[in-house]
Amino acid sequence: MDESGESGQPQSGAGGKSPGAPPDGGKPQRPREPGGGLLMGRPFGVPVYVAPSWFLVAALITWVFGGQLDRVLPELGNLRYLVSLFFAVAFYASVLVHELAHTVAALRFELPVRRIQLQFFGGVSEIEKESETPGREFVLAFVGPLLSLVLSGVFYAGMKAVEPGTVPGVLLAGLMISNLIVAAFNLLPGLPLDGGRMLRAVIWKITGNPMTGTVAAAWVGRALAVTVLIGLPLLTHTGALGNSTADIGGMETVTDALLAAILAAIIWTGAGNSLRVARLRQHLPDLRARTLTRRAVPVESATPLSEALRRANESGARALVVVDGQGEPTAVVREAAIAGVPEHRRPWVAVSGLAQDLTEDMLVPAELAGEALLERLRASPATEYLVIEENGEIYGVLSTTDVERAFVAAMARPQS
Repeated sequence: MDESGESGQPQSGAGGKSPGAPPDGGKPQRPREPGGGLLMGRPFGVPVYVAPSWFLVAALITWVFGGQLDRVLPELGNLRYLVSLFFAVAFYASVLVHELAHTVAALRFELPVRRIQLQFFGGVSEIEKESETPGREFVLAFVGPLLSLVLSGVFYAGMKAVEPGTVPGVLLAGLMISNLIVAAFNLLPGLPLDGGRMLRAVIWKITGNPMTGTVAAAWVGRALAVTVLIGLPLLTHTGALGNSTADIGGMETVTDALLAAILAAIIWTGAGNSLRVARLRQHLPDLRARTLTRRAVPVESATPLSEALRRANESGARALVVVDGQGEPTAVVREAAIAGVPEHRRPWVAVSGLAQDLTEDMLVPAELAGEALLERLRASPATEYLVIEENGEIYGVLSTTDVERAFVAAMARPQS
């Protein structure tokens, strides 16, 4: 259902470029929209997307709910599918309210939200930073199921106010039950569900270690995935969910098993991703601008590339900074541009033609580290940055290629 979570690693789709690295090594590009489907709006300034998979599940809900309406309100005929489609849209509007609860709480705690996405089995709010305290984490996770429970109560009150056995009565009953299920499902104590984040917050509070809470809640989530995979079909076939076992056929068996497998896979994968993000965050303090910076040599703009590289090799430097007549830095020579110049042409190419002019956003303090460093690189994408000391002196050049390698190393490092 809901998997409101955090994206504390560099956003690069399924994996690939480091934060701020242009795809072609050329001119830096401004950050793009996060994407993820059809943009529906920007409540509270956060983009809301509907993933293509939503249309598949909307069609499935329309077909299943339409079959139920045929038994309850046979006089509707084919109009039952229009009513069912309305139910599917209204249900996902309820899911959006659930996600907006997470978003409002995150913004209240000054945590940036990248996007909200409605997808196959619910929605996800991508919160880019971790809560500073376990109390805030608990509140941030709890508000979603709480809003679903409130919506369930609202729909229950509406159901009592209309005549039973009518279209409004059936719709309100369906929305009441579905929101109750969303709330109950999300309160299960395993990551990536809201209940798992609440469990994480409790263990974090007790132990004082957020990583301990993440590991415990993630493994509970994996156990929950196995339970769903085995237990959901068994509950259906034993009639424990209130269904008649006499009506269960081969198609129902396959459908139940497929649904259980999908839900289990979503929970298991989400738990693993939570562990992965937590491990990365644990090692983020090791990512320091000072330790990742390449030593650089200053050269004037008219210096031939071959001469500039000779000076760099003599001093053991791996980067070039263009300076003016007063020794002030004006540009950084791009590594990709150097690689594109054949060796026999380097004596005839000036470094100025291979350099990226420096802007204020490309100046990175040498002591910047962890998430603060990542935020700086995300905010101003470039291939190289000039790293400076507190007194303004040049320390060196930070390449996004080196940052990417550091991320890979952090992810491969064993959990401590």
